[in-house]
Amino acid sequence: QVTLVESGGGLVQAGGSLRLSCASSARTFSNYAMAWFRRAPGEERKFVAAVSRTGGTPHYADSVKGRFTISRDNAKNTVYLHMISLKPEDTAVYYCAATIQRLSAIMPVSYDNWGQGTQVTVSS
Repeated sequence: QVTLVESGGGLVQAGGSLRLSCASSARTFSNYAMAWFRRAPGEERKFVAAVSRTGGTPHYADSVKGRFTISRDNAKNTVYLHMISLKPEDTAVYYCAATIQRLSAIMPVSYDNWGQGTQVTVSS
């Protein structure tokens, strides 16, 4: 088990940007694939982005392609989600997730370590 702590959420105007960070306690962070999910009010948790152990081959939900970028710094045990051109539809609680399993990157069941979430609110 690892502890994940998200930060960087907040209130921004539509068209603005935010960078979310997820700090991990993993002893061997590079062994974990990392992902971001989000849950809007009244909706299920949905996949946003994932990155491999090495930082290559990122995957994105269609709704965020071209606007969000996931990256990781294994030396800092941290994964990031850089978000630009934010829309009100992006408003949600954003969760960081980690797994050492080599399963589907877009399915929540593939992840067994989750952060507490950070709120992102985008105003019109």
